[in-house]
Amino acid sequence: MTAVRPHGRIDAPIKKKEVKLAKRTKRLSRSTGGTVALFLFLAAFGVFTSMPIVLTISRAFMPLDELFLFPPRFFVRNPTATNFSDLFIIMQESWVPFSRYFLNSVIITGFGTLGHLVFASMAAYPLAKNDFPYKKQIFATVVLALMFGAHVTGIPNFLIISALGINNTYLAVILPAFSAPLGLYLMKQFMEQIPDSLIESARLDGASEFFIWRKIIMPNVKPAWLTLIILQFQALWATTGGVFLRSEELKPLSFAMNQIALGGVARAGANAAVIFIMMAVPVTFFIFSQSKIIETMATSGMKD
Repeated sequence: MTAVRPHGRIDAPIKKKEVKLAKRTKRLSRSTGGTVALFLFLAAFGVFTSMPIVLTISRAFMPLDELFLFPPRFFVRNPTATNFSDLFIIMQESWVPFSRYFLNSVIITGFGTLGHLVFASMAAYPLAKNDFPYKKQIFATVVLALMFGAHVTGIPNFLIISALGINNTYLAVILPAFSAPLGLYLMKQFMEQIPDSLIESARLDGASEFFIWRKIIMPNVKPAWLTLIILQFQALWATTGGVFLRSEELKPLSFAMNQIALGGVARAGANAAVIFIMMAVPVTFFIFSQSKIIETMATSGMKD
């Protein structure tokens, strides 16, 4: 802040300090060469991280003679769609049509993702904005649950599903997805950043808790629940049903693809096509939603 004398002149020493500070700030700014170097580094890193995707796409269109070359080729030289036609023939020979496997994956992924979003957000709202007994202990249990993977909870889940009598049904895979702890943790952390005054104003206007959750909470945490949709979609799309789905007509697409991949050398081309198909759907879904993920990571939240 500049100092002004009674007769209106600016204090010279303070002005000199401001000029020195401006010059120092300019010196600390990144030069053109530094910007170019940073861009080249990020470009090289981006190319390196994209190599697995490029290799997967390239191998999906490689003929068999190129697939078995050593050392292997990174880029295909004679692209062909034979691998996909072989995969189509294999799926046609199955007594369960390809469309059935695909429909099973759509049902499991769609309902599992939607249910997880609704349950996680509705459970996170009171944990973030209401006070009740054992609130901290409940959230600590949720955080603790993040430490256990699917292999650890597999047997307890199977016992619970069997006791409910829903084994060998879609619900056997969908219901466990509702209670995944990651979504609850993510939504709760974002909801805590919403100002309490906004919620109190809605309550004073007579809004119900459900209305507040639907019209105020969810729109303000949109980056969080869009990220949650992406993560849960990827997890459910890759599920094979495990021990819960025994009937072939209930198996998801990933199970059928894994069975083809286990065919050995004779199905190497079809296996390459399988890997491409299983990767294409979640990657495409991510590409159309990546801006929301970046927004989630960069958002600092609303402040009072």
